[in-house]
Amino acid sequence: MADPIQFFSEIDFKPNQIARRRAWLHGVIEGFQRRAGNLCFIFLDDASLLSMNQSYLHHNTYTDIITFDLSVEPPDLSGDIYISIERVKENAIQWNQSFNDELDRVLVHGVLHLVGLQDKSTAQKKRMREQEDYWLNLRSH
Repeated sequence: MADPIQFFSEIDFKPNQIARRRAWLHGVIEGFQRRAGNLCFIFLDDASLLSMNQSYLHHNTYTDIITFDLSVEPPDLSGDIYISIERVKENAIQWNQSFNDELDRVLVHGVLHLVGLQDKSTAQKKRMREQEDYWLNLRSH
């Protein structure tokens, strides 16, 4: 049986350490007493994610991630998480992080949205960042 956490790319990009990332993300999901249903991470470019942001969320800004919750019945967690690799690269430079650390931050950010965390208000953003940092610190490298 295939792992319910899958990675797809619409650009010339293939993430490394897939087995480690899957195991880590399963641990994050289980930490919220959930289990992975059908979770797809789709990597694309800025232009494609901007178009999605405009079409689906009516935001005219670049973003690193858009998460669509497709969960039907708890405890299963399902969704499509679209990630701009260009934004991840830019953010890694801006925040003085390695590309892989920034990619992991964005991956867990998407999962945290699916378990119910938001990041609209200042307090929500603070909680989201705390949770990202918590789960990032539990990764094995």
